[in-house]
Amino acid sequence: QVQLVESGGGLVQAGGSLRLSCSASGRTFNSYAMAWFRQFPGKEREFVASRWTGGRTSYADSLEGRFTISRDNAKNTVYLQMINLKPEDTAVYYCAADGRVDWTYYDETYSGNYNYWGRGTQVTVSS
Repeated sequence: QVQLVESGGGLVQAGGSLRLSCSASGRTFNSYAMAWFRQFPGKEREFVASRWTGGRTSYADSLEGRFTISRDNAKNTVYLQMINLKPEDTAVYYCAADGRVDWTYYDETYSGNYNYWGRGTQVTVSS
């Protein structure tokens, strides 16, 4: 029902910025919760940021202030603006989506609560 495609990754120097994009197809996109996760080699995917109904947002504690999630419903696109990038931010970044509206009893930071995933985009930060 929903297809996600990430773009905007690449190589950037430490201290630089990147904006990742996640383009989505699907009739119900505007009501979906959207999130970004990242995965380091040999590790599980970890939560980065999410945005859902009413413009509510959530961020990993260590990233809030550097990373910002936003969405443009007219373009069916979700963004992740990243500033002051560090070498330890190097990872594959994934876009995720779920049709759930009420997250009262669900953890928005848990990857298993999202039904749709993009293929990922590589972000490499050089020192």
